[in-house]
Amino acid sequence: MRLATWNVNSIRSRLDRVVSWLDRADIDVLAMQETKCRDDQFPTERFEEAGYEVAHTGLSQWNGVAIASRVGLDDIEITFPGQPGFDKDAETSLLAAPIVEARAIGATCGGVRVWSLYIPNGRALNDPHYTYKLEWLAALRDSGAQWLTADPRTQIALCGDWNIAPTDDDVWSPEFFRGKTHVSQPERDAFDAIVATGYADLLRRFAPGPGIYTYWDYTQLRFPRREGMKIDFILASPALAARAKDAMVDREERKGKGASDHAPVVVELAD
Repeated sequence: MRLATWNVNSIRSRLDRVVSWLDRADIDVLAMQETKCRDDQFPTERFEEAGYEVAHTGLSQWNGVAIASRVGLDDIEITFPGQPGFDKDAETSLLAAPIVEARAIGATCGGVRVWSLYIPNGRALNDPHYTYKLEWLAALRDSGAQWLTADPRTQIALCGDWNIAPTDDDVWSPEFFRGKTHVSQPERDAFDAIVATGYADLLRRFAPGPGIYTYWDYTQLRFPRREGMKIDFILASPALAARAKDAMVDREERKGKGASDHAPVVVELAD
């Protein structure tokens, strides 16, 4: 099985590119983030024509996650247990409860429980969104640990844009990012806490070291200057990690007109 994750940064803007890549890269399952559309706007037919079933959740032009699979798509779950919501005006809001955003969708594909996750950005260290991000990650850690406790043999892939660079090797300049989100110690600790429950970072296993990035800002010629960040990951449960043969970043998909600012991460799994 070839499993991939990709922040597509608007599926309607990059539909041709994504569908073409699925065929060229021979992908069985793709977890997508930032689809940026409602469910009724998602181009399901194009994926079905290409041989894929699709599950999607999207509430507006922001966020949105999806899974496309040609090896089955069962037991679809929107949000994970305990997933927190966000209300930027919490102190003055009339909302009964914060809105649970379209940031997580799970489905079983060819025997693997695949989650497409778009972790909150955080925005700034003093922003309410940063607190929300840490709460979101803590809830994911708890759910992820419970899944492994319930069945240590379960095959789970936590795929997505984590908006965290876990080490200094994962950014082009630690000094540039000092005092900003994505690299703060609480965020890194939250990522490590999920790994500590038993999930393996497959990209780090097969492509370690500095200079391997998954995201490059559109500004300041970041991509041609190789000034990127590694913030997209596939974390695998022990049983799934045992099947992993390879993992890589398809940097070519960040090139050319109309590219997403993220590149796909691809994992090769043994049968």
